[in-house]
Amino acid sequence: MLLHPPPHIVWSTDTLDLADPFQRKWYIRQVLLHGRAQDVRALDLIEVTHLLDDLNLPPHLYRLWSRFLEVRSVAG
Repeated sequence: MLLHPPPHIVWSTDTLDLADPFQRKWYIRQVLLHGRAQDVRALDLIEVTHLLDDLNLPPHLYRLWSRFLEVRSVAG
């Protein structure tokens, strides 16, 4: 599944292969760091919940997303 990400999220390439687990995880991290509301809405929050501990987010953003997912009651 090829994606042409917006430049405010990914500025180093114009195409990502979201079928590649590494690229998919990296893209999700980029969205959580730099995405707009519409970008975040496009994510699968269950997948984000499963990956959150492995995304190496800065501590304040990890806490924010962890709490957001908890409040939204996203279970996996």
